[in-house]
Amino acid sequence: MPDLPTPQDAAEAALFSECWDAVLSYADLCTAGSVAATRLATEAFALGIREARAAETGTTRNSGRRPARLPRIPSLLTAVRTTAAAWETDGHGHKLDPELRLWLNSEKAARYTGPPLRRPLALRGLRDMQEPDAALLWLAEVEAVPLYIVARRLGLDPATVSDELDQVRVLFRDRCHRNHLDTPMAAQCRSYARLLDAVTRSPLADTPDDLSRHLARCVDCAEAAACLRLQGGGLPAALASGVIGWGGLAYLERRRRAAEVRLGAGRPDPVDPDGPPNPGAHKARVLRGGLLVAAVLVSLLALAVSMMPGGATDDGAAAPTDGSDRQPVADPGITTPSVTAKPSDSATVSPEPSVTRASDRSEHTASDPEPQGTTSSTARGSEPDPAPETSEPATCQVDYDLVNQWPDGFQATVTVTTAEALGTWSVAWSFKDGQQVGQMWDATFAQNGTRVTATAADYNKTVPADGSLAFGFISSWRGKNSPAYDFTLNGHSCDRVN
Repeated sequence: MPDLPTPQDAAEAALFSECWDAVLSYADLCTAGSVAATRLATEAFALGIREARAAETGTTRNSGRRPARLPRIPSLLTAVRTTAAAWETDGHGHKLDPELRLWLNSEKAARYTGPPLRRPLALRGLRDMQEPDAALLWLAEVEAVPLYIVARRLGLDPATVSDELDQVRVLFRDRCHRNHLDTPMAAQCRSYARLLDAVTRSPLADTPDDLSRHLARCVDCAEAAACLRLQGGGLPAALASGVIGWGGLAYLERRRRAAEVRLGAGRPDPVDPDGPPNPGAHKARVLRGGLLVAAVLVSLLALAVSMMPGGATDDGAAAPTDGSDRQPVADPGITTPSVTAKPSDSATVSPEPSVTRASDRSEHTASDPEPQGTTSSTARGSEPDPAPETSEPATCQVDYDLVNQWPDGFQATVTVTTAEALGTWSVAWSFKDGQQVGQMWDATFAQNGTRVTATAADYNKTVPADGSLAFGFISSWRGKNSPAYDFTLNGHSCDRVN
């Protein structure tokens, strides 16, 4: 009997749910249709995880200091931007928002991939912080997650998390100030640098007329002022615009609007069942973000990236070595499973996931503040495919491992050992209790009734003789969760080893 879910499992589930919702929310802003939004989100999520794993491997190989990188959510959002740029280059730009296409071909977009000292100040400042501190700042300021939930997620004391956030804001300002001084700038901008620092440091300081006129004309200095001024509530916009780029303010609006609606509805939060109640409602629930994968699917996807590290290196710059970094507020120390690099064109995508454009926001109700979407390749209600008949002895063995289980979902891995060399592979199996696969990594999948078929990704098609292939997935279950059975490899039956 599998172990009951732990509080850490629930926290990891909520974390993955929030990461996916963030990616899907931004992908919806970037695309011209709901199906394209789901596809862009899926590809970007896979890219973000691969980059995170590569960064983590590089850290291990160098046996030492972790390179500076963004926290999970902003790292995945930059992966959406990168994937959209690849679409534009590869001739799929017609699927993107027209304004985004103009931006991708402008000098503004080039800043994010150009010389590090020319990149947006907020992006550089966030990357220069230790990852747990940067995560606290992003979750609180941009994702609008209530502080008591942020505290539990990052392992902080809820009583002191507000003070921690104040310290992190100051730390972010310090990083931005240092980066601003390091940025190549015109002589006039350089002459205003110290004055800008002094004016933005004090909440009571007035902005001199000449500096005010300069900020009205100079985009770079105005960007610096937004990052350096901690008063006035402009920090979330500075972070969203500087890190995400195009659509940053619209993304911020979505997250905050959805947070207000969700908290106002008083939905219970699975991460913090004992948290403070919302006035006039039940226990508050943290927003899952701009767009939600359908409620059950979100929880099913939960642990797939629960071990995900903070994010991929954005420009390869090293973390500050001047010793000025304080100890980080928390370090989840999570690793990453592999995810399919790119969904197969043959995989079925939900024909009309209810992902909605930003212009349609007024149509949503309080109970559904953000559109929903899904990347499931499931075809429901059909009969399972009959198992292929063969009298030949099995040439493969299957290890089906139930990694984790929670009230409405579970995570499993499948490892197949083959006696023969394979140029590509397809593994199929059946479920007894109506389980439905929601997400899969290291393979693409299709489900027909109770029969599931997993197909090799581009990077793991070849398997040597007596070698193994492996992939993982997350699925729903209800009432009973019997192990999968009737495994086949390329149509030939396999023996179960457990």
